[in-house]
Amino acid sequence: DTQTEIQYVDKEEVVLWMNTVGPYHNRQETYKYFSLPFCVGNKKTISHYHETLGEALQGVELEFSGLDIKFKDEVMQTTYCEIELDKAKRDAFVYAIKNHYWYQMYIDDLPIWGIVGEADENGEDHYLWTYKKLEIGFNGNRIVDVNLTSEGKVRLIPNTKIAMSYSVKWKKSDVKFEDRFDKYLDPSFFQHRIHWFSIFNSFMMVIFLVGLVSMILMRTLRKDYARYSKEEEMDDMDRDLGDEYGWKQVHGDVFRPSSHPLIFSSLIGSGCQIFSVSFIVIIVAMVEDLYTERGSMLSTAIFVYAATSPVNGYFGGSLYAKQGGNLTMDKQMFIGAFMIPAMVCGTAFFINFIAIYYHASRAIPFGTMVAVCCICFFVILPLNLVGTILGRNLSGQPNFPCRVNAVPRPIPEKKWFMEPAVIVCLGGILPFGSIFIEMYFIFTSFWAYKIYYVYGFMMLVLVILCIVTVCVTIVCTYFLLNAEDYRWQWTSFLSAASTAVYVYMYSFYYYFFKTKMYGLFQTSFYFGYMAVFSTALGIMCGAVGYMGTSAFVRKIYTNVKID
Repeated sequence: DTQTEIQYVDKEEVVLWMNTVGPYHNRQETYKYFSLPFCVGNKKTISHYHETLGEALQGVELEFSGLDIKFKDEVMQTTYCEIELDKAKRDAFVYAIKNHYWYQMYIDDLPIWGIVGEADENGEDHYLWTYKKLEIGFNGNRIVDVNLTSEGKVRLIPNTKIAMSYSVKWKKSDVKFEDRFDKYLDPSFFQHRIHWFSIFNSFMMVIFLVGLVSMILMRTLRKDYARYSKEEEMDDMDRDLGDEYGWKQVHGDVFRPSSHPLIFSSLIGSGCQIFSVSFIVIIVAMVEDLYTERGSMLSTAIFVYAATSPVNGYFGGSLYAKQGGNLTMDKQMFIGAFMIPAMVCGTAFFINFIAIYYHASRAIPFGTMVAVCCICFFVILPLNLVGTILGRNLSGQPNFPCRVNAVPRPIPEKKWFMEPAVIVCLGGILPFGSIFIEMYFIFTSFWAYKIYYVYGFMMLVLVILCIVTVCVTIVCTYFLLNAEDYRWQWTSFLSAASTAVYVYMYSFYYYFFKTKMYGLFQTSFYFGYMAVFSTALGIMCGAVGYMGTSAFVRKIYTNVKID
């Protein structure tokens, strides 16, 4: 099991860690618990505690509460310290209560939430909850359940003393240690009928699209092949009239390298890497319950991203070599390796400045930043190099089924809806339609207080998204080639990647209608990381779409008889 089991003996010290405090509506705006003028219990000594990379990045700030709790040792209501309430301290508490601050604590890795205080109806008087009533359930010699009741409402009056107290009650519980996290999960939310229905809906769409693509392939291609093989027997007149299928006309240009091959191949490589990271992390999350440990999801993702760097090098490097860019190979490798990390770190850096300004616990410590940079330079780059070398040598030869003409053929005029720009805008709608319900669940578990645990759903949605994306880009590319436009590489990539634009637009809707966030810090955090998420999703979809389309284009041009 992923949880580090701690077995207690009677009277052994049980640590109550204070984590963070912050406004209820802004989940990411968190501050150290003792940034509010709470007082600390009198027990000082404590065994040491390490935070992981994932926790440091997510702003976990565990501090010892100073409460004396021992395993199976009942504590009646005991005062542990007093707050001397001067004006500054009172103002701090009043501000916190007005903004619905609540705090989080941990006992034996189980989270507990409590509210700081409350105001009366007319908002004149503010009250602080002063009495923490802990009820801890144990099964054998392990802690399996923790509940906190806040009592003891005390009005905040300047220049008074407020006594903070606690009590601990121990009760036997039948909850198994493995199942102790189940009470934090919300099946009625995640396994709602609409969730199942949306998956079913997307499945129908997949069947429809796959049918459409295979129909296009079978009917039109068979007809086209028949016509092209008969062409020898036709006379000139027929030949001039009967050629409404244009994809054969561009056989000499269809494998021409795309414009900006450097950036294009880097994007494809990065997209393949993002896809493999998503796939592996979801599988790991399905097997191991990653949600039981603070920051373990993020640590896993960083580790998997670093380990899958050869994928990026392989696909990016081989594509760049095929497109004939052999001279500046190392340049492609650098751009491919650092494109995504630079985007994520750049956004994080910008948000970090705001976090430091706010003194929020989300401010990433300098040591953590150095660690992430070291991972980039000493793990991601060398592995990317290995992938690039493999990609160049194993599949870097341009073995296209058709020769590329020396002179590019002029692209004829076509109807407005066949223009690449229009195809790109329309291409993202269906993939977005197949995932947007899942987006709602993922957003809610990230920006609100739900724990996402239905990774099977996520896996299904990822598979559906990939199939829909490939089908849509193939159909778009077929229409584009029939209009005798051979610029299919960027079009196939962008028509899939435009899903990201729709997801980002949806995140605006979500912000204004589904959350009550406010303040510069939370807003910039939300839109900054949503932009990163959308871009990564877009690059992944684009790469998947391109890979599928590329296979399709090779397939149809392999069978063409060329004079």
